[in-house]
Amino acid sequence: MKRKFMYRLFLSAIIFTLIAWVISCAVNPVTGKREFMLLTESDEIALGAQTDAEIIATYGLYEDAELTNYISTMGRKMGLVTHRPTLDYSFKILDTPVVNAFAVPGGFVYFTRGIMAYLNDEAELAGVMAHELGHVNARHSAQSYSKSQLAQLGLGIGAALSETFAQYAQIASFGVSMLFLKFSRDNEREADALGVEYSTKSGYNSTAMAKFFETLERLNPSSGQDALPAWFSTHPNPPDRIKAVLDDTKKWQSQIAGTNFVYNRDQYLTKIQNIVVGDDPRQGYVDGNMFYHPSLKFQFPVPTGFTLNNTPSQVQMFNEAQDAIILMSMANAATPAEAANAFVSQSQATVQRSEATTVNGLAAHRLITTMQTDQATLEILSHFIKLDNAIYVFHGYSTLDKFNTYATTFDNTMKQFKRLTDSRRINVTPKKLSVVKVRSRATLQNIFQQNSVPANQMESLAILNGMNLSDLVDANSLVKISK
Repeated sequence: MKRKFMYRLFLSAIIFTLIAWVISCAVNPVTGKREFMLLTESDEIALGAQTDAEIIATYGLYEDAELTNYISTMGRKMGLVTHRPTLDYSFKILDTPVVNAFAVPGGFVYFTRGIMAYLNDEAELAGVMAHELGHVNARHSAQSYSKSQLAQLGLGIGAALSETFAQYAQIASFGVSMLFLKFSRDNEREADALGVEYSTKSGYNSTAMAKFFETLERLNPSSGQDALPAWFSTHPNPPDRIKAVLDDTKKWQSQIAGTNFVYNRDQYLTKIQNIVVGDDPRQGYVDGNMFYHPSLKFQFPVPTGFTLNNTPSQVQMFNEAQDAIILMSMANAATPAEAANAFVSQSQATVQRSEATTVNGLAAHRLITTMQTDQATLEILSHFIKLDNAIYVFHGYSTLDKFNTYATTFDNTMKQFKRLTDSRRINVTPKKLSVVKVRSRATLQNIFQQNSVPANQMESLAILNGMNLSDLVDANSLVKISK
């Protein structure tokens, strides 16, 4: 017993020695100070590439080659003035209305079409872009990853020294998705400072960065039905943030005297003309208690009391207690039976019942399985349904003791899946941003009235423009409305 204990202590010493060695080799590219870091730059790039693939598969890219090339050109140019100019930076637009921008290790930077619609000039775009490049250059995500891995190592050591502690070791496991990380206020303050530095060095007036923070403060954060978090939840707001940005701007502009620091409002607004605003019904929408997907031409009901979250890779429905969940996705299989067998094989679920069936004239396979997780035993009702050349998969699951409460709800939802044929439901179009030129000087409210903007939409459109309804707008200025 004593020999076993000594071996564990020896193993612990080796692990902490390795950690100390890594710490001694890590130098922060921004501060020049040594710091705890488990990732090399090549590790960061590999982790970022893996996360990039997951992000694109989950949220989808906004298909606008000209707009993507616009931000990529601007971003790569800005990357040259950062503390890590040799990184191969990547800039992409995600097809979601959530207002957010974020970066993952290795130089992968993302803007949602939601945040692109709320930005009002190139300088604001530059400020947000530079802020995210600040996170990358200061290695904030990589630091968080490293700290989480240290926590797991600590639990592993604890488990080695205590048999009873081992059962709790999984609690601190680190999620793969880097975009849900919350940065500390110190991280945010450093990213803001770097954002001012990088955008100013790129020739932009970084007071616009403070202006956009004001817009964000006016926005009402979403109640959170989209799986992607908004800027508000991933970027805590440091005290005196706006004042600090304005102070930093004065400092950097005084150091780069003689430069004409630009906003480029018209250039930016012209680029985002016709960008989709809000949810895109072509990718699926709920009307009444029915979910319609015009592009794939199917429909199914949303159970009463369930909330629906639609992403490009999966439709999620869950009740208020979140003890009953229905997931709908697509399977890579030729037949419903093949898809069912693949699910059982990959999940290692225990089959309780398996049968071929039909759903509204469509070939299908129905499964009831159980699956053991670390927390509980789940019972799952599944339907695998063939529509045209695709296999659609539904999984309704709850814990073993509650499954019978929701089984009928699961079954009724899946059995009402059918082909969408109603042309009124298929031929829907999203709202798009329209950029109009002001004919004569007027208040923003008057301009909206002249363009037939409904009164109940004026305040939200004022925020979209970064203005108040009472603000005067000069003739020949550009203003955003939705159509």
